[in-house]
Formats: sequence, structure tokens, C-alpha cells
Amino acid sequence: MSLNKLMLIGHVGKDPDIRILEAGSKVATFSFATTEKGYTLANGTQVPERTEWHNIVVWRGLADVVEKYVHKGDKLYLEGKIRTRSYDDSRGIKRYITELFVDNMEMLSVKPQQAPPPPPLPEHTNNQTRSAVNECPPPPPPTKDDLPF
Repeated sequence: MSLNKLMLIGHVGKDPDIRILEAGSKVATFSFATTEKGYTLANGTQVPERTEWHNIVVWRGLADVVEKYVHKGDKLYLEGKIRTRSYDDSRGIKRYITELFVDNMEMLSVKPQQAPPPPPLPEHTNNQTRSAVNECPPPPPPTKDDLPF
């Protein structure tokens, strides 16, 4: 038995490139960065931060989502599998490329709100009414029925 599964959290390195193949399938490709923080060993040696760059490939319906919503800098959670392929370059030299084929994605970036802020609460002329609106009553004291055991 074997397993080819990846899980990554990182940032999109460039806006996705979207292509539609002759058969009508859509494919999105983009670079993706994952970074391991630097740290200090017990002996004082500094281990620097390390960033890995990945080639991401997304097909069909998920490629539609990528086309509409994914942009450079977005933070994503990706799941998929690793694939390696080869090709001959213009000089006839065989080249290998490793790609990550994504089949599940979650957007982790927080997008700025585009809706206007809610209107302020109406002003009250009576100070007693205003303080009554802004104050919450204290919670009741716990009872034996509130205990989970």
C-alpha cells in the first residue's frame, strides 16, 4: 500500500494562470510559497527562515473557483497529491518538474469588508434611557444544576 497526499498552508506567489484546453477542461496554475520560521539551536546557532516554492495545478470546477477568487498574496490551505513529469527542452535535454495537483482548497485570507458600516445607534435625549440601553444585567450566580457532573 502507498499514499501520495499533501497538505499545505501558505501564500499565492502570483495571480493564477488560467487555460482552457481543447477538450474544454479548465486548468489553473500558480506558484505557492510555504515558509518555515527560523529558530535558534540550544548551542546558539541561528537556523534561518526557509521558504519553499511549489508549482500548483488545479483542474475543472475548482479551477473556476481559483479563477474568480484567488489572487497573489492570498493565504490558502491546499490538499492534493505530488506529480512529477518530464519534457525535453529546446536543446534536447530532459527536464523534470514536480507539480502539486490540488483537489481540495480553503481560503484562509480575510478579505476587507466592502459593505458600508452599520449606522450608529440613535441618540437618546434621556440619560437614564441611554444608560439602561448600554448596561447589561450581571449573570445569575451558578447553581448545582449548572454543573456538568
